[in-house]
Amino acid sequence: MILFDALRARLRVGSPVYLSVSRTSKGFSTTSDGIGESFTISYLTASCGFSPEAALKASKRLRLQSPQKPDAVISFFRSHGFSHSQIHHIFGVAPDLMTCNPTKRLLPKFNFLSSKGASPDHIILIATKCPRILRYSLRNYIAPAFHLLRSFCPSDRKALAVLLACPNFIGDCRVTANVNTLQRAGLAPSSIRYLLSTRPSVLCSDLKTVIHEVKLLGFDPSKLGFTVALLAKRAVSKSLWDAKVDAFRRWGWSEDEVLAAFRNQPSVMLRSMDKINGVLAFWMGRLGWDHSALVASPTLFSYSLEKRVIPRALVVQHLISRGLIKKGASLVTPFSMTDEAFLQKYVKCFEDETSTLLELYQGKGT
Repeated sequence: MILFDALRARLRVGSPVYLSVSRTSKGFSTTSDGIGESFTISYLTASCGFSPEAALKASKRLRLQSPQKPDAVISFFRSHGFSHSQIHHIFGVAPDLMTCNPTKRLLPKFNFLSSKGASPDHIILIATKCPRILRYSLRNYIAPAFHLLRSFCPSDRKALAVLLACPNFIGDCRVTANVNTLQRAGLAPSSIRYLLSTRPSVLCSDLKTVIHEVKLLGFDPSKLGFTVALLAKRAVSKSLWDAKVDAFRRWGWSEDEVLAAFRNQPSVMLRSMDKINGVLAFWMGRLGWDHSALVASPTLFSYSLEKRVIPRALVVQHLISRGLIKKGASLVTPFSMTDEAFLQKYVKCFEDETSTLLELYQGKGT
């Protein structure tokens, strides 16, 4: 601990620390002060910013003979725009990179990404988010993964966007297996592209069970609804799924109605708890409207509560109270229109009520 305290003190003032070391039959030992300490630990703490504890852990997997190799790797990263903290993070995840030849092992990967449209900042982001991909073979892992993405994406730029969102895509053996399984299940390339552009991490998980479950719910694999349902089932944890079902049930929904809403619009279960509770509280609590419209058209949960649902609902409520909307008219139609169409049909055409309706619509009459 005395040596660790000394290293910390010198690091605080920015002084480089290198211990003179010699190799003995029992390992490494210092020749300057006789205190047992490996060069690996001293280098990691002094030059890479590792804590003594982290350096000790890394030293179990790494042995440095001299500063030449790690210095060369650090210099390479710095020349490509990596910050000290980013380099420290990369070494923390993949310390073995410190002994590689950066020109042979790292540069070809950077050049490949650059050739696909990656900027220096993109490369830094990918390497920092998932340092372990720098360990992977360009020929056997990185290039095939990118080409797989490219087969579903319309351009290198789109494929690169997926990779930026989920660098773990590279090197995950489940990805190719999942793509093959989805294709065998009948999903169109556009549906797989939807998964990639929406949440590519889903392909880095086990999908076989979920695919079977979504099929049992009656979704057609050839339609996008199947893909959205698959995404919802995989992206929402069981505990969160159950919490959302309970939120509906507290407002009088049956489990069959929740399931019917999910079948009608599976994205409803991708909405946040706040959004679900907000729509239910306003629609059923404040307005006192029946939830059958929400069951039949769960798309209402996808609209902005403040910008669309509330102002339009207040207009519709006022029109209903004045008998200006036919009894039994759809409560869903007003929310699916464009702003201009809604104003024309539900506000401007009622000349005697226009000013009041505009106040409600603009939030001045709430």
